[in-house]
Amino acid sequence: MPALETIPLALGYTAPAFNLPDVVSGECVSLEEIKGRVATVVMFICNHCPYVIHVNPELVKVANDYLHRGVAFVAISSNDITLYPDDAPAKMRQRALEMNYPFPYLYDETQETAKAYHAVCTPDISVFNAGLQCVYRGRLDDSRPGNNLPLTGADLRNVLHALLHGNPLPAKHYPSIGCSIKWKGEAPY
Repeated sequence: MPALETIPLALGYTAPAFNLPDVVSGECVSLEEIKGRVATVVMFICNHCPYVIHVNPELVKVANDYLHRGVAFVAISSNDITLYPDDAPAKMRQRALEMNYPFPYLYDETQETAKAYHAVCTPDISVFNAGLQCVYRGRLDDSRPGNNLPLTGADLRNVLHALLHGNPLPAKHYPSIGCSIKWKGEAPY
């Protein structure tokens, strides 16, 4: 299956609530509990996708650079683990520990959270402001597996920098690209 891009949506919608199990702590985590003072970054990722494997180190760097500045990060995996056992919670936990994820890694077994966020690919990244209104849906940066461009996190960093400093948000949003979310049954989009 070819790679998919983030579905373009009109910005400004409110982040859908969720309450999902964190594969590391075993505790359920809600959006309300983890939202950031300045911004909240919601990332749909998984273990097996080469696009996610490629960007993982930079996702960790960006989170470590901004967590102490009032920006919260959360990663969610929604893949069907029957067909993709590498994305099962035990393996998710292992990946989170190996990568030293500084953010919760949540398992969306019902796939309802992915559907609520209109996520279609991994990685699929959305940024919400302090009021939980969406201000960005797009890519981390322009690096992809095999294109030899360095990981910088530039697109995501530009949005977070603007939010932190009260600057205008970047007008151009480039979609993220990656593997499709592995749906149970027919894809909703």
